[in-house]
Amino acid sequence: MKGPFMRSSLLVSLFALLLGSAVPAFAGVSRPEVPPSAGVKVGALAPDIQLVDLNGKTVTLEQFRGKVVMLNFWATWCPPCRAEMPAMQRLNDKMAGLDFVMLALNVEPDGEHTVPNFLQGKSYTFPILLDPGAKAQNRYGVFRFPETLIIGKDGIILNHILGAREWDDSSTVDYLSFLAKG
Repeated sequence: MKGPFMRSSLLVSLFALLLGSAVPAFAGVSRPEVPPSAGVKVGALAPDIQLVDLNGKTVTLEQFRGKVVMLNFWATWCPPCRAEMPAMQRLNDKMAGLDFVMLALNVEPDGEHTVPNFLQGKSYTFPILLDPGAKAQNRYGVFRFPETLIIGKDGIILNHILGAREWDDSSTVDYLSFLAKG
């Protein structure tokens, strides 16, 4: 009688131990598989990067100092990236006339070919830039898309946002307007 009772107690204890160690993972307590942008931190100075626009002109982040910059990393193959672009355009329209610039940075190695095809029939007016050699992507440590950084007028990273957003909602417009006017 002692044998079966001990065996079942041991099995129950083992099951409870396994269940207890699994609960934090299901509760979202476990460490994320990929850390958010290992290359940059909120509160740090945004590293200057050289990008290329769709006409082949070099653009640097430094040239936008004095404006609030929304730096959005995206790809044409990324459904959430494509889905948030109309809201990005509406936000860009609402921010017209303020010290604000939106930069959509395509991370694809063949972006000079894929981006123009993607843009056919669309009328986005914010700058769409390319990252030849993935230098900016690697410098910022961005490997999930979309990923967006809000950079203050002084070049300090103010916010780091993972995933797609409805960028033209009133709280986002109010927040960015406040930063751009301040």
